[in-house]
Amino acid sequence: MALVVQKFGGSSVADAERVFNVAKIITDCYSLGNDVIVVLSAQGKTTDGLISKAHEINPNPSRREMDVLLSTGEQISVALMAMAIERLGFPVVSLTGWQADIRTDSHYSDARIKKIGLERLRSELDRKNIVIVTGFQGVNKYEDITTLGRGGSDTTAVALAAALKADLCQIYTDVDGVYTADPRIVPKARKLDQITYGEMLELSSMGAKVLHNRSVEIAKVYNIKLEVLSSFTNTPGTLVKEAARNMEKTLVSGVAKDDNISRFALTHLKNEPGIAYKIFSLLAKHNITIDIIIQSIGRDDTKDISFTIPKLLRDQAAAILEEAKDAIGYETMDIDDTVSKISVVGAGMANNPGVAAQTFQALYEADININMISTSEIKISVLIDKKDADKALNAIHDKFFA
Repeated sequence: MALVVQKFGGSSVADAERVFNVAKIITDCYSLGNDVIVVLSAQGKTTDGLISKAHEINPNPSRREMDVLLSTGEQISVALMAMAIERLGFPVVSLTGWQADIRTDSHYSDARIKKIGLERLRSELDRKNIVIVTGFQGVNKYEDITTLGRGGSDTTAVALAAALKADLCQIYTDVDGVYTADPRIVPKARKLDQITYGEMLELSSMGAKVLHNRSVEIAKVYNIKLEVLSSFTNTPGTLVKEAARNMEKTLVSGVAKDDNISRFALTHLKNEPGIAYKIFSLLAKHNITIDIIIQSIGRDDTKDISFTIPKLLRDQAAAILEEAKDAIGYETMDIDDTVSKISVVGAGMANNPGVAAQTFQALYEADININMISTSEIKISVLIDKKDADKALNAIHDKFFA
């Protein structure tokens, strides 16, 4: 007997037919003698619909109230799934984030899990119940509902697997594993049998919509056996693990695109120590994540600093920087939402400078201009015009996987 955590995304439970399809997957696993904990996302486009409803009432609602609203999507999913499993004749109970005692910090809309109380979960498992838990949410020290950010149900599932020392964590999606690129954009994308935690973390952080990056971080720290597979096909998925066997000996594991970013440029800053610290410590204080950063020498002993942030945080960051304009001492702030980030990821890149050259060659041959570049040991990211993003993704993928 094993303890298995299964997570199903919104498309997997989008309507009644799919709910019963997932219920069958869950009960089949339970019938093998396993203890089963299930984490669900909100159905289909429910979260987007709730965001639209909120903006009909208030264009700038507080994050706390948005968390209260958005958490209802997952509550609908778990209740309906429990009803479906009941109808199939199996013992089941649904739990909200607070009932499952998932404790978080108080960063509304992007909370981090601090600890998980296991008493209720273990008691339900001892009763031989299938336990259905709302993904994406928890509760903070004020007993307020918090959410973990878009894609946070993955993080809920892996965190539960870590806390309960589960034997396996399965992430069910609408694709049958991790691909070398998004197969909906790149027709030649290939499915990977396995991938390392490090590579998966970079792909997730760079825009690949398979796993929430924080879920991969937790899996890596706790060495969780993680499998990504489809709820629509009965085929093996992709294993995410510490060390992966690379059958094709390629240096690159995948290429990812992120459209949900904004580029900020602050111009005519004083060319003196401490300016970058002023900017980025201020943004960090408000929990705003920064990705690509470029500092350039301007003119008359000044410099410009450009950086990217998630588009969701665009307005907040702009307001913070505008308020601190005099303290920072910049002349103008330019914000560009018409950019995309393309990233090439692979553990074999660290000691091979040819990967960068091939990436830039692919973009040159496709007549695509590069605005910014960022590198690490296992990834190269470029910022380009959004209108060229899909073409760039295909061009780079063809360069490495043709």
